[in-house]
Amino acid sequence: MEKQIVKVEHLSHKYSQAWAIRDINMDISQTGIVGLLGSNGAGKSTTMNILCGALNQTEGTVHINGINLRENPVEAKRQIGFLPQNPPLYMDLTVDEYLTHCAYLRMIEKEHVRAALEDAKERCGIAHFSQRLIRNLSGGYRQRVGIAQAIIHRPKLVVLDEPTNGLDPNQIIEVRSLIKEIAVDRAVIFSTHILSEVQVLCKEIKMIEEGRIVFSDTMDAFNNYVEPHSVLMRMENPPAEAELLQLPGATRVDFLTERQVRLYFNGAPDITGRIIAASVERGWELREISLDKSSLDEVFAELSNKSPKTK
Repeated sequence: MEKQIVKVEHLSHKYSQAWAIRDINMDISQTGIVGLLGSNGAGKSTTMNILCGALNQTEGTVHINGINLRENPVEAKRQIGFLPQNPPLYMDLTVDEYLTHCAYLRMIEKEHVRAALEDAKERCGIAHFSQRLIRNLSGGYRQRVGIAQAIIHRPKLVVLDEPTNGLDPNQIIEVRSLIKEIAVDRAVIFSTHILSEVQVLCKEIKMIEEGRIVFSDTMDAFNNYVEPHSVLMRMENPPAEAELLQLPGATRVDFLTERQVRLYFNGAPDITGRIIAASVERGWELREISLDKSSLDEVFAELSNKSPKTK
């Protein structure tokens, strides 16, 4: 039977008298990207710190590639790569100097360090910056160096904490592409509070709120759960607000510009079909239409209300 890459059972942790997480269970048995979603203070950081061996749990067990993290921490940590939200980069070192230092910290044997270094640089697209001081790299390339140190020892599990935070749009696209590449042959846990990041990258999602897992399923299942509640339209000849409110199920209308309108509705079936039909019939000249999903805060609130509270 194939070992699970991550197996977490009844994981709980208490700070002083308050439980930060309670009875977390999690299995990851395949390569690919798993999204770990949660609002600020939900318990994401505590969970990640325990998974990476930086914090000992109060209760429960963590196995990484079949190794008990608490009983055999050194061997288990050989299987883990971690990129914190603020990568621990040494700005006055070159890329090669820094990654060589990381290779030795990861206990890579001396004769294998150069090969591991070159492989990590090649995979992260930073080989041409080998002799560049890290302080002279852009934010996107610093993040690539951070990812390189997380994979230099070829771990089975890589944990990334808000890896696109603070990057510009082009850098975000580049880092997303890199994360997809490294997830081909390992499991990646991608922690974020931004729903769109998870929707773009992840095939599975695990959602923590108030210290408990409130959702654990595929991205497709999550998308089916998040019901649309408004529709965004662009029309060349939009009608008055009163006319739009006559549509079945319409509850509110906001004119964002002269031609762009957001219409809120109460879950009426086939709302887009009704709008398109009305546009053709009444000459609204509809050019674009798209359903808006619920905001992440709304989803958190709804899922949290369906789960037992942390005591």
